[in-house]
Amino acid sequence: MASLCRVSLPYHRDSSRYFAAVKHLPLPVYLDSAAEHNERGRWDIICADPEEVISINTIDYIDINTLSINIENRLNHINKTYLDAPDLAFSGGAVGYLSYDFGEQFQAQLNTRKDDNPLAHVGIYPWTVIVDHERERCELVAQPHLSNARVSELEVLLRQAAPEAPASKFRLTSAFQSSLNPESYAKAFHKIKAYIDTGDCYQINLTREFSADFKGDPWSAYLRLREVAAAPFSAYMDFGSSQFLCLSPERLLAAHDRQLQTQPIKGTAARSDDPDEDLLLATTLQGSAKNRAENIMIVDLLRNDFSKSCQTETVITEALCELQSFRTVHHLVSTVTGHLRDDRSEFSALLDCFPGGSITGAPKQRAMEIIREIEPHRRSLYCGSIFYLGPKGKLDSNIAIRSFVCNQEKIRGWAGGGIVADSVLEEEFIETETKISKLLDALADLD
Repeated sequence: MASLCRVSLPYHRDSSRYFAAVKHLPLPVYLDSAAEHNERGRWDIICADPEEVISINTIDYIDINTLSINIENRLNHINKTYLDAPDLAFSGGAVGYLSYDFGEQFQAQLNTRKDDNPLAHVGIYPWTVIVDHERERCELVAQPHLSNARVSELEVLLRQAAPEAPASKFRLTSAFQSSLNPESYAKAFHKIKAYIDTGDCYQINLTREFSADFKGDPWSAYLRLREVAAAPFSAYMDFGSSQFLCLSPERLLAAHDRQLQTQPIKGTAARSDDPDEDLLLATTLQGSAKNRAENIMIVDLLRNDFSKSCQTETVITEALCELQSFRTVHHLVSTVTGHLRDDRSEFSALLDCFPGGSITGAPKQRAMEIIREIEPHRRSLYCGSIFYLGPKGKLDSNIAIRSFVCNQEKIRGWAGGGIVADSVLEEEFIETETKISKLLDALADLD
């Protein structure tokens, strides 16, 4: 009887050396819990050289709906034919992303302007390096159909892995410019407040794009960013002509044994190096009626999203407005769970929740229409989702915030926040600065 091939490798708290060893292979992906730099990470997943790629480039709603169904059918086939390891989060399967622009078409039926990257991209990977930081264990795991010769080649590469300096250092060649300066941000803010006052919506997530020119290796930039803003849902993806650098603290949807979990973030405060001031910032955030109201509003939206896929009576809010602290910010995080209905798949549940309500607003479709009208930039992969889906329906996914796209020596990053009826212009603008300023500074310091 066929079985998984599992090869033990030396454990390293920093698994980036293993990714560096295989990143020259086609379409490498690094799902990075950044455990070296934070206490929340457990699993790191490294893959490259997929045996199949599913990519959506269409801008037609009918085509995108048909193709998303085809993706789901293909992923369900992988789910049934790939072998699972009960003690691992992932043993091979699908790793990819859905862009925010995909969500515009799929959920809001808005034809989007073409971005440099596909609207959705999924690779089917028959092998993975998986690191379990809780058990301090690392393995190369391969599906039975991968040849022994290929497994041996990969093992040789990985056993030679060592901390590697990127081939060419990353450096900015221009200063970052924002798509919304203080004046244009104010105009967008007041438009949103007008929509809220007339009852069109309750909350809108308004983002700013920051772009600059650069030279060098984006992998070098990612290694620096993870030191500054380590987060448990980080990722680095290389598509050849472009790279995606993600430092996300936020889960969109996880699935295990048909049980679903989502953890929306709403409410942000800066960190301070002074312990007393840092505690005051955290306590003030916890006591903020405005931030709690925003968080609860998104929890209600996500409970509604879960109702499309879950048995109604199983949808539970397990934690509400819980304080979680990361390297650069404090956040309020809630947790909603539910049990998947028999007629729904894990991937269909992901689509039901996509894009995440915390980065759209409420109600979701109208919020996306207003965002499309007001924001002068494309969100691209930002506010989309990076996910993996393995056998037995094991799924995890993030909301791709704190993210950058590198393409043709141009780097773009984004930051945003939710606007509600009692939002204050100056506070909301400062929040966008709080979320991204340390990342921009870290990139500017590279040379």
